[in-house]
Amino acid sequence: MIRSVVLLLALAACTPAARDDFTRAAARNAIRPVVAERLPGVNAEPAIDCVLDNASTDELLALASDSLTGPTATTVENVTAIASRPQTLNC
Repeated sequence: MIRSVVLLLALAACTPAARDDFTRAAARNAIRPVVAERLPGVNAEPAIDCVLDNASTDELLALASDSLTGPTATTVENVTAIASRPQTLNC
C-alpha cells in the first residue's frame, strides 16, 4: 500500500509526458515476466509493446503498481485480458 502511494505521489509531481513515460516503463516491468513465462523463447519486447499500446489508463496504472510488488495473479489476468483483445492480437 505504501509503495502504491509513493508511486502515485511521484506521478503527481511529473509533467503529463513524463508521467506517461514513467507509468509505461513501470508497467513494462510488470508485463515482461508474464510474457516471458507465457511465450518462452520468443522476443518479448514486441508483445510487451502491443500490450502497453492496447491497455487503458487504469490498466497501465494497475500494472505500474504491480511492478513495485512483482507480478501477481491479478497481473497475469490483466495481461492476458489485454493480450486477448482483437486490437492486441492484430498488433
